[in-house]
Amino acid sequence: MRPVTLKKKTKAIKESRGDRNIKWIEKYCCVPEGPDLGQLVKLRHWQRREIRKIYDNPNGTRRAIISFGRKNGKTALAAFLLLLHLVGPEKRFNSQLFSAAQSRDQAALLFALAAKIVRMSPGLRDVVTIRETAKQLLCPDLGTMYRALSAEASTAYGLSPAFIVHDELGQVRGPRSPLYEALETATGAQEAPLSIVISTQAPTDADLLSVLIDDAKAGFDPRVTLSLYTAPKEDDPFEPNTIRKANPAYGDFLNAQEVNAMAQDAKRMPARESEFRNLVLNQRVDASKSFVSHSAWKACGAPVADLHGVPVYAGLDLSSVSDLTAFVMMGKVGRVWNILPTFWLPGEGLREKAQTDRVPYDLWYEEGYLQTTPGHSVSYEYVAEYLFKIFQEYSIKKLAFDDWGMVHLQPWLIKAGFSEMMIEDKFHKFRQGGKTMAPALRDLEQAISEQEIAHGNHPVLAMCAACAVVDGKDDSTRRLSKNKSTGRIDGMIALAMACGVAPLGTTPDISAMIG
Repeated sequence: MRPVTLKKKTKAIKESRGDRNIKWIEKYCCVPEGPDLGQLVKLRHWQRREIRKIYDNPNGTRRAIISFGRKNGKTALAAFLLLLHLVGPEKRFNSQLFSAAQSRDQAALLFALAAKIVRMSPGLRDVVTIRETAKQLLCPDLGTMYRALSAEASTAYGLSPAFIVHDELGQVRGPRSPLYEALETATGAQEAPLSIVISTQAPTDADLLSVLIDDAKAGFDPRVTLSLYTAPKEDDPFEPNTIRKANPAYGDFLNAQEVNAMAQDAKRMPARESEFRNLVLNQRVDASKSFVSHSAWKACGAPVADLHGVPVYAGLDLSSVSDLTAFVMMGKVGRVWNILPTFWLPGEGLREKAQTDRVPYDLWYEEGYLQTTPGHSVSYEYVAEYLFKIFQEYSIKKLAFDDWGMVHLQPWLIKAGFSEMMIEDKFHKFRQGGKTMAPALRDLEQAISEQEIAHGNHPVLAMCAACAVVDGKDDSTRRLSKNKSTGRIDGMIALAMACGVAPLGTTPDISAMIG
């Protein structure tokens, strides 16, 4: 008797929504620019992964954020997704689709690329009407319409978008954008609207895109997906492996040779490093006139030597009510100026201030990098008592201070134990205008570039360095200002003032100066 062979039933694998959309793009869309011009699109692995992430989300995707460095095919990917919703499998009859950008020129880029794809694709050009002047694409048979909008337009109200591309949202400064808000609040009539945010990172934590990214990282809404291609700040910014982390198309349609040349330019010219970090490495870095680059500051992170018995120079930046107060000492050991900072904030409301400023003040306090004073404001009495103890412990030769607030501090200094003669001898007025600050900044800048300071990677001082930008018409009027409303630069101001009264560039005779 012949044995019975059982046939296994093979269950057909159901094609996912993301896979269906990938197939449609590769079947109907042509490459609009570059060496493969006119050929059918062949999506890269990472592009397919992004499409599946958006459309195969079991919770349904309401907002997808995709962020990477420049020139990685951002606009082309957005155009493919746009056409998916205009005439592809994601179409909805009589729906409105929009792209939003901060300028008319930026808004025109996505429209122009989508129009090129339509013209080159036989399956699309017969069903999609292109209106160049109005920056619109229409499919009359489906009643679908796409329109490019810019923040320069008079209004975006009265619309009902089913699909939105927010192009280069990282260009929005601050936490609000009228165009973004107008479009996002107009989706209420749609059953399942989808917004695509595709952009290089914004420069600061307080900018709209940063707020959206941080909220997505927290995972409050499972309908929000995030793909953030960025290079860790601790990595060597000029190495190809670092660059690749922020640029999925690196070595493909992103010319690796050109990007490597940009990296070498930024390495030779520190003034260009911040821009390179923001636009190429997709890091949250302000490219506008940063006083010190991240890598230059990091290179000075050696441990701080003992300053006991060493001539010490200091700077004191007093706060107004609840802001950061900074006291920075510096003393030269060998060829290196060692930096020892102290910071104060009010103890009351510290956790709330940390949340408002998006800075871990509470953690720094627990770790000993930040001190607190009782109440809701920094107590000058507390600061004066601390300074008197420091003067007893260290050989402080000069302390630079801005006379704003000194009238309030001086009585407490006397109560703490300072004599009027000692205050007159040791405390030196240092105005923060360009006339006095510019030479101090020049000396500090040189010391940083030549790695003649050691700051021990103090996190509060590092925050101040990261937030400090240069203001002023020329080198003779330079002063420090902050790059965002919640930024703190008090530590760098205090350090610059200390540099202003310290004999930088010389090696003082320690034995002659102690006493």
